[in-house]
Amino acid sequence: MKVSILVSDLSKSGAGRWGGAVRTFLLAQALKKLHYDVEILGFVFGDDPPKTLKTAWPMTTVPGRNYPGFLQSSQTLVGKINGDVIYALRPKPTTFGLALLKRLQSRKPIILDIDDWELSWHGGDRLQYRPNIKQLARDILKPNGALRYPDHPYYLKWMEKMVSRADGITVHTQFLQDRFGGIYVPNGKDTTLFDPNLYDPQASRLKYGLADYRILMFPGAPRPYKGIEDILTALDRLNRSDLRLVIVGGSPYDDYDQQLIERWGRWIIKLPTFPVEQMPEVVCAAHVVVVPQKDTPAAQAQFPLKLTDGMAMAKPILATRVGDIPEILSNTGILVDPSSPEQLAEKIQWIFENLDAVNALGIKARERCIQEYSIDTMAMTLESLLRRFA
Repeated sequence: MKVSILVSDLSKSGAGRWGGAVRTFLLAQALKKLHYDVEILGFVFGDDPPKTLKTAWPMTTVPGRNYPGFLQSSQTLVGKINGDVIYALRPKPTTFGLALLKRLQSRKPIILDIDDWELSWHGGDRLQYRPNIKQLARDILKPNGALRYPDHPYYLKWMEKMVSRADGITVHTQFLQDRFGGIYVPNGKDTTLFDPNLYDPQASRLKYGLADYRILMFPGAPRPYKGIEDILTALDRLNRSDLRLVIVGGSPYDDYDQQLIERWGRWIIKLPTFPVEQMPEVVCAAHVVVVPQKDTPAAQAQFPLKLTDGMAMAKPILATRVGDIPEILSNTGILVDPSSPEQLAEKIQWIFENLDAVNALGIKARERCIQEYSIDTMAMTLESLLRRFA
């Protein structure tokens, strides 16, 4: 059986930005474990995805355009969907909307994966779009009009109302399951690739210029709700010259990284984005992986991939009690309240005074990751769902 994974944006600023480490490719890996034929299709709103991704996965891309050009782009992409099952990522017009259109033509079943609450970025259930006549005309007729964007929040709200039309739903947090139902399929990690026994932490620190410091690592894209400012405020409180926060990859969305550096540059070391194959060596350089999420709907809806990066590499994890994080770690990490720099400072101090005990927690975290959050476990859960459509 062939599965077509539909993605809204495969560009370098979309699903292609982390070199294969995002949910699109985790699902693809899990499906390949089950010996399904997998194709990945999507629009490109920006630069093409990295060549390494195109080489690793059968990938079909179509240039993304705003309305009215989007209608032609959609027709092109729908015509290229060849799978027996369509796996649409997120309830968006650019994915789920196209899947529904394809089902009208071919009766192919649709699985909808929801790994984020898109409306949380736009006011959630409070979102209203009530323009006056002039504003509506501008939004429709101007070349950069808001309603010309295929995934405008108003269209996302429409798509949420159609979620029940999917033949199956997968989610990766309790927040999303409570909201949309479906089967819980948490993000898996390739624990064979992310194996701490294959790397030397000190050699990694030397390679990446980190050997002189005690490293708190955030391997991801900083956003205000991810709590990086709380970690940096904690470092201000501690005022220890041997501590550094290493941000790996940075934000592809805006200049938030630069804002952090302008205020807290003395504590920050920024590393570039690396292909997924290199990330185990990078994470190996950390003394602690930090996931200081704030308690917001956007954070509650997410499964931070940084958690399984650290867990798989047997790293101590310092995180906040937000969403599914306490359940994911299950006593294998160190937890504090969200938005609490003073608690973070206290725990950072304690961690480096008790590294042996904390590293033992990291070993337990890897064991839990292998059991609950590996690609193999992800595949086992998907198998029961896909069997319906065989």
